[in-house]
Amino acid sequence: MSSPRGVWEFASDFTKNHSVNVLINNAGCMVNQRELTEDGLEKNFATNTLGSYILTTAMIPALKNSEDPRVITVSSGGMLVHKLNVDDLQFEKGTFDGTMAYAQNKRQQVVITERWAAQHKEIHFSSMHPGWADTPAVQSSMPDFYHKMKDKLRTEAQGADTVVWLAVSKAAVGQPSGLFFQDRKSVATHLPLALTKSSPSDTDELMKALEELAAKFKP
Repeated sequence: MSSPRGVWEFASDFTKNHSVNVLINNAGCMVNQRELTEDGLEKNFATNTLGSYILTTAMIPALKNSEDPRVITVSSGGMLVHKLNVDDLQFEKGTFDGTMAYAQNKRQQVVITERWAAQHKEIHFSSMHPGWADTPAVQSSMPDFYHKMKDKLRTEAQGADTVVWLAVSKAAVGQPSGLFFQDRKSVATHLPLALTKSSPSDTDELMKALEELAAKFKP
């Protein structure tokens, strides 16, 4: 997912031979030191944001040709305290913080989902927070958090519940496209008084940057 060309090539090959009804963007990472991919992209951004953007963009034509098409993107509640920052998408300024980079990526995913929902009415888009689940990724990426909270974390099945519900239930598509869900309910994407709302022009700038990067690496 961190290789833009690889994602484009996979999507092209897949859609030549298969139809697709549901796309779930779940693959992700939290790299705690600033690392670059072989393409010179910051690894968290390349995987969580650009990779998901390219995969979805490439799958949209096939999704539009299928029955009841849906796209679900697994975000995180960590994004709730972060405002979209379009001035430093690849975290080149200041001290790098992997947790903050991840939260920014997750905010970006929610913003992108909202824009896609407005652009592609034939597809039902949603993003969601699975809650904090006991997974190998949490153990390796957030060891201190894991040791403090391991007795209170959800099971993997509990974390996946809303994803599956969004993918298959009639009730989910009865909800407006573009919403953010937790525990099968749409919830706010901003906390009261958190000052995390961004302008439409910031969304425009994010989408333009992703479009340009995606085109750069398209085979």
